[in-house]
Amino acid sequence: MRAAVITAPGQVEVATMPDPTPGPRDVVVSVAGCGICGTDLHILEGEFAPTLPIVPGHEFAGDVVAVGKDVAEISVGDRVAVDPSLHCGECYQCRRGRGNLCERWAAIGVTTQGGAADFAVAPVSNCFRLSEGIATADAALIEPLSCAVRGFDVLQPRLGDHFLIYGAGTMGLMMMELAKRSGAASVSMVDLNPDRLETARVLGCSATVGRADELARPRGWDVVVDCTGVVAAIEDGLLRVGKGGTFQQFGVTNEAAVARISPYRIYNQEIRIIGSMAVLHSFERAGELLEAGFLRPDVMISDRFDLEDYAKALDQFKRGVGRKVQVQPTARLTA
Repeated sequence: MRAAVITAPGQVEVATMPDPTPGPRDVVVSVAGCGICGTDLHILEGEFAPTLPIVPGHEFAGDVVAVGKDVAEISVGDRVAVDPSLHCGECYQCRRGRGNLCERWAAIGVTTQGGAADFAVAPVSNCFRLSEGIATADAALIEPLSCAVRGFDVLQPRLGDHFLIYGAGTMGLMMMELAKRSGAASVSMVDLNPDRLETARVLGCSATVGRADELARPRGWDVVVDCTGVVAAIEDGLLRVGKGGTFQQFGVTNEAAVARISPYRIYNQEIRIIGSMAVLHSFERAGELLEAGFLRPDVMISDRFDLEDYAKALDQFKRGVGRKVQVQPTARLTA
């Protein structure tokens, strides 16, 4: 099979690898669509301590082409989206229901071979069977949506909250859609990219600006969410939270990033700062939301590349052109 391989920091190539075989409780998926995410850029830059070489790709869906001997829940021919989370189920955090903080945390496409390939292996327990109403490649959106759903689980917004979201990329747009459907009084978005702001307007955002000080809200916002991972945006967003409000760090920064805060203001105005890490008990709900028409894949996915053009797709994503960028392998099992 063909696979995109990050061979060393800053180096990626498409190589030929043996076709995978499933373990007893695994399935092999012929990948129809694999989304590119900021995490892939971090891995390319040598962060998150992955063992290289690695096949990236933790957002993927496809057709099941082989199953392990102990698999009965999923059959060859089923279409599935794959939750990449690999929790040990045994450590201190897992035993307390916090598998996303697993002390042996692993993930398909981050620590094990991922979906940027013709075929990928996944535990059957990580597979969400798709309904007939979802195009297989579009179902790769379930993984990022499940991260946004987890973000809202942590956020616990109130009806009538006013939201300010930094970053109108795919994740920012998903957070916007969740906010709208969670009873937000308004959802405003900040981004330097006018094309992304136009997409936010098309999807019904309350206001779109290049800088938050273009908006008139002297009391600040009830909820401010950073979906950029950019320190300047984070520091600005912290200043925009109103008294008693919440700031959520949703975007992924580089590991060495440091942002300045005012501890006195956090104390004096009872500002809550929370994080949201990956997926936790949210993948199936995200799949059901996508099945129900919650997102418009034609809007969310702006570009689809052949696997051979993985490096080109990664570069486009890095430059911030478009929204969700996918690669779409087309091969079938050779044996």
